[in-house]
Amino acid sequence: MGKKIGILTGGGDCPGLNPVIRAVVRTALRDNWEAVGFRNGWKGLVENDIIALTERSVSGILHRGGTVLGTSRTNPYKNESDIQKVRQNFKANGLHALIAVGGEDTLGVAAKLAKEGFPVVGVPKTIDNDLACTDFTFGFDTAVNVAMECIDRLHTTAESHNRVIVVEIMGRHAGWISLYAGLAGGADVILIPEKPINIDEVCESIRKRHSKGKLFSIVAVAEGAQFADKDITKEDKLDQFGHVRLGGIGQVLADLIEKKTGFEARVTVLGHIQRGGSPSAFDRVLGTRFGYKAVELIEQGKFGHMVSLQGNDIAAVPLEDATKSLKLVPNELYDLAKIFFG
Repeated sequence: MGKKIGILTGGGDCPGLNPVIRAVVRTALRDNWEAVGFRNGWKGLVENDIIALTERSVSGILHRGGTVLGTSRTNPYKNESDIQKVRQNFKANGLHALIAVGGEDTLGVAAKLAKEGFPVVGVPKTIDNDLACTDFTFGFDTAVNVAMECIDRLHTTAESHNRVIVVEIMGRHAGWISLYAGLAGGADVILIPEKPINIDEVCESIRKRHSKGKLFSIVAVAEGAQFADKDITKEDKLDQFGHVRLGGIGQVLADLIEKKTGFEARVTVLGHIQRGGSPSAFDRVLGTRFGYKAVELIEQGKFGHMVSLQGNDIAAVPLEDATKSLKLVPNELYDLAKIFFG
C-alpha cells in the first residue's frame, strides 16, 4: 500500500454515515491508499483507538443506519493535552490525511486543525440540515420521511378522537425537518426555532380549523422552538460543545393549547426514531458521492475543505466558511408553509 487515510465520524449518528465510510474505503483502495478508522469520533484519535478498514470490513454496510465506527461528542479543544494527542497519534500512525465526518461541532474542530496546517478534509453530516455551504446533508431526507410517515399515522388517531396532536420533531437551531415533514404530512401548524412561538396565534389557527368542521389538528414543532418569553430545555447540563439537552416543548405546547382552546391535546415525541434505521436511496447516494469526493480532494491536496452538494454537483468549499454560521430556514419558505396553516 501507499499512503494512508484516516476517517472518523463525530456528533449524533444519522442514516448515511456508513455509505460515506464505504465509499471512502473503496475509493482509497482503488487508488492504492490504505484506509483506517478511528472509533467514536475525535475520542478515537485522542485515545488512538484505531482499526484497519478493508473491502471486507465495509461489505454489507451500505443499507445500515448509524455508523460502524461509532461516534461521540468529544471536543479535543476542551483540553490542550487532548489536542496534542490528536496530532501525535496522527503522526504515529503514519497518516497522510484525515477525513472528519460530522456537523458544526466535529467540523469546527477540523476547521481549527486545518488552520494549523493539519491535512484534513470534511464531510458534512447533520440530520438537521443546518450546515452552511451545502444544499442538503445526508440523513436529512431519511429523517423527513420518517417524521412524515409518523404524521400520516397520527392523522387517523387525531381524527378518530377529535384531538389536537402535537408532534415534537428534531431540530435544535433550525426547523428544516419540521418544515419539510410538516408540509409533506399536511400538518395544520408548523413551529420552528427561527420563529418565536405566539401561542395565541397557534390557538386561533386551531379554532378557525375547528369552526370549519375539522375537529382535529396536527401541530408539528421542532424541539428547539421557543416561546418569545421563556426557554424550554430538558436540563441545564451542557455537552462538550456547550449544548443543552433539548426536549419538553411538545408537552408544554399541548398543555397550553388544551388550556386555551378547551380541545383535548396529546403530544408525541419522535426523538431518536428519526435517527435510526436504514437510509433512504437519496441519502445512500449522497453519502457515497461525498465519500468519493473526499478522497479525491485528498489526492488533489485540497485540505481544509469540505465536500458539499450544490445543485446536482458535488463541490469543495472552505471548512472555515462552512462552519462560520448555521443555515436557517428562510422567511420565504416559512411563508409558503403558513398558507396551509389552519
